[in-house]
Amino acid sequence: MNVRSQIRPAARRAARPSEITAAAAPRRGRGRPPRVGGRAALLDAALTLFAERGYHGASIPDIAAAARMAPASVYRHVASKDELVNLVFREAKAALGAALTAGVPATGALRARFDALWAALDRFARDQPRAFAFLELHHHGDYLDTASRAVELRVLAPIAAVVQQGLTTRALRGGSAPALIIAVWGAFVGMIRATRAGYVAFTPALSREVAATAWAAIAGPSAPRATKDSP
Repeated sequence: MNVRSQIRPAARRAARPSEITAAAAPRRGRGRPPRVGGRAALLDAALTLFAERGYHGASIPDIAAAARMAPASVYRHVASKDELVNLVFREAKAALGAALTAGVPATGALRARFDALWAALDRFARDQPRAFAFLELHHHGDYLDTASRAVELRVLAPIAAVVQQGLTTRALRGGSAPALIIAVWGAFVGMIRATRAGYVAFTPALSREVAATAWAAIAGPSAPRATKDSP
């Protein structure tokens, strides 16, 4: 028997790179995508799709695909779509609250505080357009839970404080605080919607003009004139 002739083919076969590569490659179950996304990716994908399509238009499979995970993997992080939208809401609302708290002084002249409030909203809408679009669409949703509504009230606190100061000093016209808040918020949201639709450009000049119009709409008999640093 030629022993050498039997050894050589075995050696050649063991040295084939393609077979070594195939043996070393990890196997994946049929039809099962790789786990790429995690909780952060899930919340980011949900923010995008909920902002673009609304709560009912964004499905769990679509959100999972955007987060690069299997639909079943979504339920490793949340129990339901309701829980997911509430998590996204609280995260986005907390970011808005932080922007308002950092940007609006607790005391000072009313018009200066109003200008700071408007400027804080302006920066947030520019820096986090997806979060602003999401909040604009979902702040009244009947799927928001008690925790989300509590966050909403905390975020409104800086705005309510400015309005209450104005009512007390008669710098704002008479009426209820909610009505005045709605008037200002409606002006700001209307500006963002118009720029998003392409009717006008979202420029600092436009923002200043809309802010001045909103102030004129709510200003009372003792209202101060515009400050030098008005938005």
